[in-house]
Amino acid sequence: MFDLLAAGGWLMPPIILCSIIALSICIERYFALNPRRIAPPHLLATVWRQLQNGELDGMRLKQLRQGSPLGTILAAGLANRSQGRDVMKESIQEAASHVVHDLEKFLNALGTVAAVSPLLGLLGTVLGMIRVFTEITVQGTGNANALAGGISEALITTATGLAVAIPALVMHRFYTARIDTIVVGLEQETIKLVDALHSKNQTEYDA
Repeated sequence: MFDLLAAGGWLMPPIILCSIIALSICIERYFALNPRRIAPPHLLATVWRQLQNGELDGMRLKQLRQGSPLGTILAAGLANRSQGRDVMKESIQEAASHVVHDLEKFLNALGTVAAVSPLLGLLGTVLGMIRVFTEITVQGTGNANALAGGISEALITTATGLAVAIPALVMHRFYTARIDTIVVGLEQETIKLVDALHSKNQTEYDA
């Protein structure tokens, strides 16, 4: 590994650093974007039952807000349920924007790594080819070792940059799609709550 870093030139450490950053973000987001942690199953049914039984006091509302991202959104709406449907929806939307911002945490950095890594590799290619042509200008084409060293440096940095960028881009797209799916689920749950509170019809949770 050390020989590979040395052969790739001074641009290899930044590329390796990009790979470490990308791997760290992927691992962190894997656990952070667990759908069951973000929107625990049956949370809305539990909240509705507590609300119907008059058990949703300030302490339970605080626990709901701190328990999960979905709980944060539901608590924001429930705190303003007496202000009318429009005010309740606005408070839910405001809380949801903060939740979505937290879900997208570090994804910009992952996208930056995916964009920058191949550029670093390309820069290494250019520098390697400059070295090759400099050696040709100074020594001619007779020094095969010098020419091979420059070409090797160019190819190694390019390959390493692409090896970092491709998985980073794939994971960025994967987590972006996961967040979109989670957000749709959060919207569906909050709409159910608003409709249940401001509808005279029996809900599925009243059974």
